[in-house]
Amino acid sequence: MPPSTGDMEQITTEIVNALAAKHIPPTQQWLQHFSQSIRLNTPMPALQKTAEFRLLGTDITSSLQSSVRSVFPAGIASPEVKEQRIPGPVPVQVLDIDDIGHSRWSQVEAIEMEERGETRKGHEVIRVVPDEDNADPALTANSGAGGPSGPHKLLLQDIKGNKVYAFELESVNGIDSSLAIGSKMVLRDFVVARGVIMLTARGTDVLGGKIDAWDKQWKEDRKRVLKEKAGWTENRTANLVD
Repeated sequence: MPPSTGDMEQITTEIVNALAAKHIPPTQQWLQHFSQSIRLNTPMPALQKTAEFRLLGTDITSSLQSSVRSVFPAGIASPEVKEQRIPGPVPVQVLDIDDIGHSRWSQVEAIEMEERGETRKGHEVIRVVPDEDNADPALTANSGAGGPSGPHKLLLQDIKGNKVYAFELESVNGIDSSLAIGSKMVLRDFVVARGVIMLTARGTDVLGGKIDAWDKQWKEDRKRVLKEKAGWTENRTANLVD
């Protein structure tokens, strides 16, 4: 027996409330499409999780409702504005991410290691000589492609399609080299300085997700883009390592 109109309305209302609580309210069109796959005997928590998972895999410019507070204000990317604070919450999706804590060439080498199946996972042993040239052991351990990633520079897009660069002012849980393109975040009470968003742990909630086509294309182009930015050419003698 198909679900009654009343039953379906109650189910979709609870799903919408759960998504809105995470500041990712879906459009009516997306909700109608999702509701076609709903089964009444599925527990509500499972339906809410499924809805969130599917929504995080969409382009928010067509799947989320917008309001005045949930989009970037006009002129946010202007370098002429010294500083402004935006209350939000503003849901965004990641279009690009760059680990500026490592040189571009070291990132190329890391990609090539992974391509050869040489990427290390799990525990890694790093030999540190504390007194060598008065080097800081922490810096020695954290340097190079094998060290922790970051800080990161990201290109973010809001529901209206506005794009703004963001800088990881402090380590944010969920932002690392494995962050997928199309991942969703919610920004709250954040500062924009000279057109760049300052990301903090307190004001950044990484929800996750991925847009498969975008992420695949980004990964396919990543090594070439890094090489070009590092000054690499086909002529090895002209290679410039940044």
